[in-house]
Amino acid sequence: MIRRHVEHVMGMPVSLAQRGRHADDTAAWEQVLAELRHVDAVFSTYRPESVISRLGRGEITEDECPPEVHEVLALARRAERASGGAFSAWRDGALDPSGVVKGWAVERAAAPLSALADTDFCLSAGGDMVCRGLEQPWRIGIEDPHDHTRVLATLDVRVGAVATSGTSRRGQHIADARTGRPPTAVASVTVVAGRLTWADIDATAAYAQGADAAAWLGHRVGRTGLVVWADGSTTTVGGTAP
Repeated sequence: MIRRHVEHVMGMPVSLAQRGRHADDTAAWEQVLAELRHVDAVFSTYRPESVISRLGRGEITEDECPPEVHEVLALARRAERASGGAFSAWRDGALDPSGVVKGWAVERAAAPLSALADTDFCLSAGGDMVCRGLEQPWRIGIEDPHDHTRVLATLDVRVGAVATSGTSRRGQHIADARTGRPPTAVASVTVVAGRLTWADIDATAAYAQGADAAAWLGHRVGRTGLVVWADGSTTTVGGTAP
């Protein structure tokens, strides 16, 4: 039997599916929510009192920030280098590491779930998810960005992460940091990887590459994915088609 929980945290729906020996234990779910609320308090760009907002306004220095801020900004710098500048936490002089924070936060929050013996889980936040399916894989559907009622492909995930970047749910919120303009050739990018932190970063970075999304993603070691283009066609990257 699968037990499910849903809560609205960090401005998005967060859901948990569990099965196995400790599926009825809600303590780990409460720890997940507590961690995500802490991350939101530190990193929300919508809260003027958050650490990241204060850092962005120059009220505090990076040296005065807690360790998790240093970790996220280091990831952002690595992603910027890896993407040739298409991905950036700094846009028009403003600091916004949201492209790093979600996947990193959910992966971090999943630690109490990973500690549960003989219990599988799928933790999803805004469509990005980290999974453990030792007993049997979790079946994940990839939504058609042009038609929300249609599933383009499905994949089975035992241990790993899936992240999707695109505009179908949140509108155009991703831009190529090199030009400041949103890509027009690509509709969505889904990435499967061992860690949600990098699945999420690479999905966003690949999307920012626009017409080069599939080519760029193809050079990322340990990633597979599906690129959906603006004209509705698709390209599978790495491995076999989902």
